[in-house]
Amino acid sequence: MNFVKTRLAASAALILLGALPLSAADLKVGIKSEPSSLDPQFHVLVPNMQVTFAMFDPLVMMDSKLVPQPALAESWKATSETIWEFVLRKDAKFSDGSPLTADDVVFTLNRIPKVPNSPTAFTLFTRQIATVEAVDAHTVRITTKQPYPLLITDLANLPIMSKTAASGSAPEGKTTVELNRGEGLVGTGPFKFVSWQKGADLVLERNPNYWGKPAEWDNVIYRPMTNPAARAAALLSGDIDMMEDPPTTDLEQFKTNAKLSVAEAPGTRIVYIALDQKGEPSPGIPGQGKNPLMDKRVREALSLAIDRKAIAERVMGGVAVAAGDLLPQSMFGAVKARQAAPASDTAKAKALLAEAGYPNGFQITLGTPNGRYVNDVRVAQTIAAMWTRAGVKAEVAAAAPPVFFKSRDNFEYSAYLAAWGNSTGEMSTTLRSLVGTRDPSKGSGTSNGGRYSNPELDALLEKASATMDDKARAELLQKADEMVLSDYGIIPVHFEVPVWALRKGLTYAARADQYTLPQDVTSAK
Repeated sequence: MNFVKTRLAASAALILLGALPLSAADLKVGIKSEPSSLDPQFHVLVPNMQVTFAMFDPLVMMDSKLVPQPALAESWKATSETIWEFVLRKDAKFSDGSPLTADDVVFTLNRIPKVPNSPTAFTLFTRQIATVEAVDAHTVRITTKQPYPLLITDLANLPIMSKTAASGSAPEGKTTVELNRGEGLVGTGPFKFVSWQKGADLVLERNPNYWGKPAEWDNVIYRPMTNPAARAAALLSGDIDMMEDPPTTDLEQFKTNAKLSVAEAPGTRIVYIALDQKGEPSPGIPGQGKNPLMDKRVREALSLAIDRKAIAERVMGGVAVAAGDLLPQSMFGAVKARQAAPASDTAKAKALLAEAGYPNGFQITLGTPNGRYVNDVRVAQTIAAMWTRAGVKAEVAAAAPPVFFKSRDNFEYSAYLAAWGNSTGEMSTTLRSLVGTRDPSKGSGTSNGGRYSNPELDALLEKASATMDDKARAELLQKADEMVLSDYGIIPVHFEVPVWALRKGLTYAARADQYTLPQDVTSAK
């Protein structure tokens, strides 16, 4: 179905929505991207994490505003600068009925560095953990390599697995392939696994052994629908009950539609451009013996060519905030002076290119996923046109998200558009993943496909990670943030504003981390 026909179908379905019978016990969710894996430790990616947190619980869970709350750990305390103790809930059980113990936590955290071929490794969150010990059946002791203020927020990204269910003959126990088949996929969360076929529905059912408040839904169906207009048509016709990212062109209509409700949250996801700063020559820049992107003046020119305000207002339909920094001002470590997006200046961009030795520009391919982020291809095409206007002849290579991420991880792009959702509310996580020198074994540069490397930046991040005083740590992170942005090591474009649309009668506690969690969808009272 083409876009126009889909839109017409969506409009016609408006009058039918209220009359269709809907099962109160089932929740059907139209998601924009399916998970790349069900292995809870394979890939730090929102489509994976949100499904994981429907089936598994971490020790500490972030609420919708990214404030840590007790989950499997009912309490915790630091007994020294490097030693923390966590007291586990005694009423927590896995979906197979077995009790949660400290051994499960030890197994889970020790498994993470053993998981092979992770596109974005969970070592990002365990890099400072030296040892994990079971003090007794319900007490866990974690020792960090140095004083580490972010341990609690890092643990919020680590769902706890069942040692018994997830053990196996491989070094990591059950392999990613086995977990994708549902083998060993046993958690303590509000739902449990039923079935999944890649490219089709992922089905969960209520976990009868859940320790917390039971979810409202007997069954949850995650339905991958990459086309936003198709998701909208499905919501309006009653085929689904909830959708991620309504089409920006239809959002105002959705907000005024009495048969729908819309949930929004302040966003922390930064859409950015990464530039190859290692390849020589660079794979997507033909006819050049060297890599133009190694020159700071070229990187600055590409940044200056982008009209961020126009993208936020016209391409994103206002469901975005033009960005000059990698995190909004309200987040820890953001630079106040960077919050206003820089104005575009095509003339200056051309002058910088000429100064760098490219008066006639050069050719470049801009990679982008197709359907992973809101209007991702349209944003990439707009940036390519802006670069071309400045003298850098750009074309867009769009690919399905799994193909895109594989190409990114194989360093096949000279430039690519991507996004990073910060789930900790602190700048260190964003900087370490996106621009830290790439070393996944140390949890650094796990999403640094441009391979930017700055030892001074790395040193600042290491110092900040061991600084317990909040004011001093914020100053270190702001210095690191300013350093990489002044070097144009990465180019921020805009922050996405997360939006969900639901059928009438449902409400959702919209989350800043953009997770779609079925346990937080409830019938309106």
